[in-house]
Amino acid sequence: MRRRVVITGLGCISPLGNDVESTWENLIAGKSGVDYITHFDTSDLKTKFAAEIKGFDGRALFGHRGARRMDRFTQYALAAAMQAVKSANIDITDSNRDRVGVVIGSGIGGIETLFNQTLVYLKKGANRVSPLMIPMMINDTGPAVVAIHFGIRGPNLSVVTACATGTNAIGEATEIIRRGDADVMLAGGSEAAIMGVSVAGLNVMGAISRRNDDPQAASRPFELNRDGFVMGEGAAVVVLEAVESAQERDAVILAEIIGYAATNDAFHITAPAIEGAGATLCMKNALNNAGLSLEDINYVNAHGTSTILNDRSETAAIKATFGGLAYEIPISSIKSMTGHLMGASGALEVVTCVKILKEGILPPTINYEIPDPECDLDYVPNTARMQDVNIVMSNSFGFGGHNATIILTKYADVEAENHQIAGGSQQGAEVDA
Repeated sequence: MRRRVVITGLGCISPLGNDVESTWENLIAGKSGVDYITHFDTSDLKTKFAAEIKGFDGRALFGHRGARRMDRFTQYALAAAMQAVKSANIDITDSNRDRVGVVIGSGIGGIETLFNQTLVYLKKGANRVSPLMIPMMINDTGPAVVAIHFGIRGPNLSVVTACATGTNAIGEATEIIRRGDADVMLAGGSEAAIMGVSVAGLNVMGAISRRNDDPQAASRPFELNRDGFVMGEGAAVVVLEAVESAQERDAVILAEIIGYAATNDAFHITAPAIEGAGATLCMKNALNNAGLSLEDINYVNAHGTSTILNDRSETAAIKATFGGLAYEIPISSIKSMTGHLMGASGALEVVTCVKILKEGILPPTINYEIPDPECDLDYVPNTARMQDVNIVMSNSFGFGGHNATIILTKYADVEAENHQIAGGSQQGAEVDA
């Protein structure tokens, strides 16, 4: 029998706020985190806006020397992990550190470090390259630094599956607990890739929006006039626990993960499979993994990137998965507000799904003005919706054909309920006698 896995802590650094509560408040208010780029000069670029992190000071958190030794993606990962551990109210000590692990991924990793040190190499020569370049740029530095900070000695991995990374990281961490290799896992994703070279690369691909006259309206998933996604950055980390671990320390359980699946389109390096075949398989496998029927899903957090191909493909996949029920299930994309955090997007969306389960509010898909005839489902347009939901599904799809789906539910103490039922039955039998 596989172990039940619950979520007991949340943390995030996002374009809508540098903690979970401010991010959530801005999500349900329908606020956009997109604006003109401030990190660098955009005069030579066709896209001049993104969803940047605002007001984050790594030196204040880690000290000047500590911040200098970490790329921004690692700073974001550590900051989100610190929030999540504090939220979970868990102490990592010699008594448990061998049973705690970390899975934090990044789609791109330390590209800022790599770019800057390449400039040093070209301008000043080989001997002036920083000895910290390699450890600062590689993706696995994120989970490594988190482990070093907390003294965590259990399983430690970095997942790289492009824009599916954050969901895969949380799903794989869940499986580590399920099979008994750890009791607690810190899991999520981090990204800090808003740079001139990245914007340029995505521009020539035709992947990102060029709506420079109205940046906050640029991310418009499922809407007819969308012209590409908006780059975002940030991190999100959750604390996962075996339910026994959480119960033993009287932790506040926020949600339970009951289903997970990963597939690949095997179709194209950047374009999704026609009619969303790989995404359909992923959703169906996640439902099977959770032991659920189609009717059990109350809400779908869409990947919803605001590109022509993705939104139509995902819509088709949801229809192929749910049939006629697809028209009854509310769906929304928070990327309309956060932009696309790429490797961190799925993790932030899992955090959002936990808040949806707790608060009974569905965040909207903003900038939804003219429906695309090929995207004709309920995308919770423009305004948050009060709706109590019990089970939610979250999708993430990435370049390379990577698909990941995770399913969360409100936590129910099944053993306690069974005990109450048994007690009630016994009491009733005594009265009848």
